[in-house]
Amino acid sequence: MNLKLSEQLSELEIIKRIVENGEKALYEIIIRRFNPYLYKIGRSYNYNHEDTEDLMQDTYIDAYKNLSKFEGRSDFKTWIVRIMMNNCYRKQEKLSFKNEIMQDVNDQSKPLFTSTSNTGKVVHNRELGNAIEHALSEIPYDYRVTFSLREINGFSVAETADLLNISEANVKVRLNRAKTMLRDKLAQSYSNKELYEFNLIYCDAIVEKVMKKINEL
Repeated sequence: MNLKLSEQLSELEIIKRIVENGEKALYEIIIRRFNPYLYKIGRSYNYNHEDTEDLMQDTYIDAYKNLSKFEGRSDFKTWIVRIMMNNCYRKQEKLSFKNEIMQDVNDQSKPLFTSTSNTGKVVHNRELGNAIEHALSEIPYDYRVTFSLREINGFSVAETADLLNISEANVKVRLNRAKTMLRDKLAQSYSNKELYEFNLIYCDAIVEKVMKKINEL
């Protein structure tokens, strides 16, 4: 796959060429571009590496089959993450969230991470990354998923609210509680490094599996 082509094409351009011209090979760009996001979503549901890979594969296949239905009214990242989340919901047999009792929201709390992390970066401090991953896996599901969408995957409050079908105020409540829980577990040991690294070896494996199935369709 041409690296420059991968960087230049937008998702809408890729989809148009796949749907209208049958250029299936371009779907590899989509897979490589969104592997880190989908992986972190799956792990935020406490699925292990193997189950997360299976969910990612299912998500890419589902998305491919429905590319012609993507109209670009929402961001593609939001669209494919929603598919991944729906697959996670079905696997857990949990299709909706319980309403939360609203409490005073203070969104001025100190960020857990002191600067915005590029989600494509590799964890340099693996020991610290593992500690954060372990701590995150121990906080309740609703807070864990909210934290993953907002802090790890970089969705805005509005986008996170839309993906979770809750209010923006609830997003802020959950996020603040998640940060508090993580601080309690990590003390001062956190960093603004990427969590749930999905490295090139695993990325290549997912690409190979998904493209094989797509070429069989």
